[in-house]
Amino acid sequence: MFIDELDAVGRSRGGNSLSHEEREQTLNQLLVEMDGFDQKQGVILLASTNRPDILDPALLRPGRFDRQIVVDRPDRNGRRKILEVHTKGKPLDSSVDLDTLAAGTPGFTGADLANLVNEAALLAARRGKKTIAELELEEGIMRVIAGPEKKTRLLSEHERKVTAYHEMGHALVGHHLPHCDPVHKISIVSRGAALGYTISLPAEDKFLTTKSALMDQMAMTLGGRAAEELVFHEVTTGAANDLEKVTATAKAMIMRFGMSEKLGPRAFGRNHDQPFLGREYSQEPDYSEEVAREIDGEIQRIVEEADQRAKTVLAAHSETLHRLSKILLERETIDRAQFLRLLDGATQEEVFPPPSAAPAEPVAEPKKEKRSILPGLPSLPSEPDAQPGSA
Repeated sequence: MFIDELDAVGRSRGGNSLSHEEREQTLNQLLVEMDGFDQKQGVILLASTNRPDILDPALLRPGRFDRQIVVDRPDRNGRRKILEVHTKGKPLDSSVDLDTLAAGTPGFTGADLANLVNEAALLAARRGKKTIAELELEEGIMRVIAGPEKKTRLLSEHERKVTAYHEMGHALVGHHLPHCDPVHKISIVSRGAALGYTISLPAEDKFLTTKSALMDQMAMTLGGRAAEELVFHEVTTGAANDLEKVTATAKAMIMRFGMSEKLGPRAFGRNHDQPFLGREYSQEPDYSEEVAREIDGEIQRIVEEADQRAKTVLAAHSETLHRLSKILLERETIDRAQFLRLLDGATQEEVFPPPSAAPAEPVAEPKKEKRSILPGLPSLPSEPDAQPGSA
């Protein structure tokens, strides 16, 4: 027997206002029935939930659910196996390496990987291709992470400029701080609700994060806002999501991870990411108002320190910030290889060579020989040459 979403009937019983007598009666009957199973009948009961923290302890005692198995996000080998399942029967190009694709998708769940492959298959079909190539898979990754491109969203020239400096601020701070993940792609093409994005992907799966890494990540997150303030001498609303992330990280560092020298190795409150809706819902905080003020002060100190680090990095590389932001404004998207070459001093023409143009004489001859389909009509006009940089 398999029960999906066990928390719907197995929520912890308690005396708070959120409890429901009907649900508790259902849980009681379920517990009675589980005790009544005869081992000789060969009944195996399985259940799944995304909220194990709110299950009633009586469900989890030995004799009912004896074993708990945590299904976490897959590692690199697991992602490769999942990709093999979802790409089976799909026409992959011979150049596609699933191991490389698995390495470039850290943190993806099985559903994310399935969505990635489906998006790539749709893109290949729309482009009239017979096989799914790396280009479609890369776009599939971007759609899973940031959403589809919004080409109909038209920004003013000033908004595009602010967005370019904002995203390049993220990228430069992340590149120059030692504990940040490598920059994968920078773009000012709108995706989802974002006007632009800077994506950093870890080189390998991580299961632990140090205090130094958290501080560097916070500085990178504030790099966009710092760039706006340094260049335009004012900030915009585009950093709202960045501020939310930084505040949440600083709060977790102080209240959950004990990373404050002033408050010491102590956890304050409970895990606010998974609020317990059972017995402990109505309990008061386990710290005083004075400690609460100290927590607020430490959170503010950490956020301001990260903001100052971002400004220091950008001030030290202001020339690079201006040069790369102008290139991003023109090119709209820069990948990791191009970003590193630009940082090494390569010119825009070297990194983004114009499409090779054929000699004028051989190209002009066929165009002169074109004839109209109907007599009396002029010759068909020649196609305009592609403009470099038009993406």
